[in-house]
Amino acid sequence: MPEQNETTQSAALWERRGGVGIITLNRPAALNAVNGALSTAVGTLLEQADADPEVRVVVITGSGRAFCAGADLKALASGENTAADGHPEWGFAGYAQHWVSKPTIAAVNGFALGGGTELVLASDLAVVDEQAKLGLPEVKRGLFAAAGGVIRLQQQIPKKIALEIALTGEPITAAQARELGLVNRVAPAGTVLEVALDLAEQIAVNAPLSVRESKAMIHRTASESDWDGEVWKANTAAIATIFASADALEGPTAFAEKRPPIWQGR
Repeated sequence: MPEQNETTQSAALWERRGGVGIITLNRPAALNAVNGALSTAVGTLLEQADADPEVRVVVITGSGRAFCAGADLKALASGENTAADGHPEWGFAGYAQHWVSKPTIAAVNGFALGGGTELVLASDLAVVDEQAKLGLPEVKRGLFAAAGGVIRLQQQIPKKIALEIALTGEPITAAQARELGLVNRVAPAGTVLEVALDLAEQIAVNAPLSVRESKAMIHRTASESDWDGEVWKANTAAIATIFASADALEGPTAFAEKRPPIWQGR
């Protein structure tokens, strides 16, 4: 992977700080609205980050004053395909349906209504600038939140509140989003990336295989009963993967020797 501040694609920038990869949506003049170039760039960077053992966590943020203003309506009006080139299965922005085994954190630096909120919902964790607002205003335009908004919102907050947000189209503040459990942190104005990176570092220092399996298990079993036999089969498979790993031996050994663990990711 390229190192700090190297442009991988003009529509999205890549930077790595230690074990944390940062993807920056880079269409500030268009409020980081999603076109085909942005979807292709983001999706490609996610693939590269997922394959890179040096990357433990991925943070996604926006350049300029917006996080993401949703789909590029000018691109749609001109007939442009806004999906990632060759990978429509990655979904909106090359991200909304793109499974990544490593934790993802949305660092919402500004405007994020509509598609921007859907990127937040697609992320494992979220940090939001105190001045930013979230919401799904699509019904005000005769549309609906088709990039996962109406699917994921009800999974992440109480259903009646999700219905109110989706049916009125009215935005909520960062503080309200935090109270609902929709986001993990609210950052003082202008510090969202710093706060997101601090959260990412807390994850990145942990055993990478353990982190990946924990993420996978939470997503895999989110809608299942803890009395479902299939859930426990999945749990047993995860145990076999983790407890037989080199990292499972290294963790207790490092603790006993009073030193930081040296993770191998296997």
